[in-house]
Amino acid sequence: MCRLLIHVEGETEELFVNEVLSGHLYTLGYESVSARLVGNSRQRDRRGGIRGWSSVRQDILNHLNEDRGCLATTMVDYYALPKSGGGAWPGRADAGVRPFPEKASTVEAAIHEDICAEMGTRFDPSRFVAYVMMHEFEGLLFSDCERFASGVGRPELAPQFQAIRNLFGSPEEINDSPQTAPSKRVAALIPGYEKPLLGAMAVLDIGLPAIRSECPLFSAWLDRLERYMAHRRAC
Repeated sequence: MCRLLIHVEGETEELFVNEVLSGHLYTLGYESVSARLVGNSRQRDRRGGIRGWSSVRQDILNHLNEDRGCLATTMVDYYALPKSGGGAWPGRADAGVRPFPEKASTVEAAIHEDICAEMGTRFDPSRFVAYVMMHEFEGLLFSDCERFASGVGRPELAPQFQAIRNLFGSPEEINDSPQTAPSKRVAALIPGYEKPLLGAMAVLDIGLPAIRSECPLFSAWLDRLERYMAHRRAC
């Protein structure tokens, strides 16, 4: 048996983990699956974005040290990560000058290296999995635009959602400026869009198989969580 804690960026991701992802992972043998907002995300300053790395790092380290039988992972938005100053996240500045396919993996590798170094030589590095979404959680919802529209109670918006999706190679690429982030695109079509509630409702309709088929970075992360449990059960 194994306990999994997913350090997430916001309430939408928190709901997704607790209401959708946990059910799938429980079937694989995880004893518990829960989400925790990183670095007191509910208390962000007015500039927005995720808290500085030192704060988030301490959350992760505390969890790994307090529960020696757990697996910890992250689910955070690449573009929201501080890339300069005292709060900069590992690898974020370097990733900014790399091509798109290398951005997330650059940050993930740097985060993993930093956590393992802090935990010391006796730490099993497989107990921490860094996952960085390229964009907001809403990007994943474009994996099935008809079910996305139906899930938020606006089926007539399916063609508009699909038109946005068709501009990009995958839903994970939907963004080209702070003004056109996935949630901003959705809010432009749905005035008063309630991010946590409607996002969670939509993902229930869409389901994990559709997201995995359309979003390779997300699918690779879930594969790693599945393989970790398969390895534990085989030992």
